Amino acid sequence: MTDSQESPSFRLAYVPGVTPAKWVRIWNERLPDIPLELLQVTAVEASDALRTGEADAGFVRLPVDRTVFSAIPLYTETTVVVVPKDHLITAAEEVTLADLADEVLFHPLDDVFDWDSPPGEPAFERPATTADAVELVAAGVGLLVVPQSLARLHHRRDLTYRTVVDAPQSSVALSWPEEATTDLVEDFIGIVRGRTVNSTRGRPARPETPPKGKRADSSAARQKPAAGKTAGRSPRSRSGGAKAPKRGKPRRRS
Repeated sequence: MTDSQESPSFRLAYVPGVTPAKWVRIWNERLPDIPLELLQVTAVEASDALRTGEADAGFVRLPVDRTVFSAIPLYTETTVVVVPKDHLITAAEEVTLADLADEVLFHPLDDVFDWDSPPGEPAFERPATTADAVELVAAGVGLLVVPQSLARLHHRRDLTYRTVVDAPQSSVALSWPEEATTDLVEDFIGIVRGRTVNSTRGRPARPETPPKGKRADSSAARQKPAAGKTAGRSPRSRSGGAKAPKRGKPRRRS
C-alpha cells in the first residue's frame, strides 16, 4: 500500500451522468484537512486519467480492465430513448428495440453502450458527443438511446424519454488502479460503502489530542488509598452526631 502522505489531496474523477455530491460531502465532514478535487472526464477518458495518476479514483462506466483496475460496482441504470415530445413513441410508457427498428438512431462517438448490432436505421453521420446527438434529436432528424442519467443531464423542454425494456444497460462503479490503493483510496471506499467512522472494516479513526491543561490519563486521580489509611470520612462522621463511646472491659465482682 502506498503511503497516503505522498498526496496532500484526493483527486476524484467522474463521468457524465454521475453525481458525486453525497460522497464529497461525507468526505469533507470526515477529512476536512484533506481537500477533495473533482475531475470530470468522458467515459473514454476515465481509464487514462486513472492510469496516468491524474486521478486517484473515479466513478466510471463498466467494463474496465480488471488486470489493471479494481472496481466496486455501485448501480445499473435504466436505458431510455430520447425523443421529441410530439413523437408517436410518447404514447407508450415503455418501448422495445423492435419498436425503434424503423427509426434513425444516433450512435455518438462517446456512446457508452457496446452494441453487438446497433438498432434502428443508421444516421448519415456519427455525432462527436452525446450532447451533439441530443441537439440533432431536438431538430427532429433522429432518436438517441442513452442511460437515464444522461437523458436527465441533457434535458430540454422540447424533449422527453421512454424506457427501452430490452436494451443493454450501463453500470457505474468506483474504480482505481490496483497498484495504487492508497490510504486515501481506502478512506473513500469506506465512504462509498457506507461505513461509519468507527467501522472495524475501515481505517481506524484518528486519535484526538487531549485539550491542553488536562491530563491525558486520569487513572492516577482514581488510585486506591494506601493500606491502613482512610480515603475519606466515615459514613458516621458525616451525620454530625457524637461518636458512640467505646465499651470497656466488664468489672469483676468481688
